[in-house]
Amino acid sequence: MLINEDLIVLNLPAKSKSEAIQMLAEKAAAAGRVADAAGYRDAVLHREGEYSTGMGFGVAIPHGKTNAVTEPLLMYATVESMDWQSLDGNPIDIIFMIGVPADNAGDVHLKILANLSRRLMKEEFRTSLRAASSPTAVLKVLQDYEIGL
Repeated sequence: MLINEDLIVLNLPAKSKSEAIQMLAEKAAAAGRVADAAGYRDAVLHREGEYSTGMGFGVAIPHGKTNAVTEPLLMYATVESMDWQSLDGNPIDIIFMIGVPADNAGDVHLKILANLSRRLMKEEFRTSLRAASSPTAVLKVLQDYEIGL
């Protein structure tokens, strides 16, 4: 499974993009999906430095390809309104963070990103996510919208 309750954080207390990425990288390591939290964080921050992953609609999809990731993962977090230099100029409140091992990143990474991006274009999907009040409820929304679990 790409995501489980251990990879979901509601009300992440981060105050900045870099702090959110750091906290989520540590959570991924604690969940056993990342061997080196700092290596994963650095890969995500490097990618973020190339082009903002704030896609609009209050959502960011930071991602990184690195062998610090031991198993492909999808994380979900909610945050207080945060500047992410999004394409639409608006703050974000939802983060989906993707990690894949660099050695087999090609298809896996793109499939996760494409599937998620298509769903996020639907307002009803975003509304359902924002209404989910527990990790179990978030997983149910993701399952209902057939996000590759």
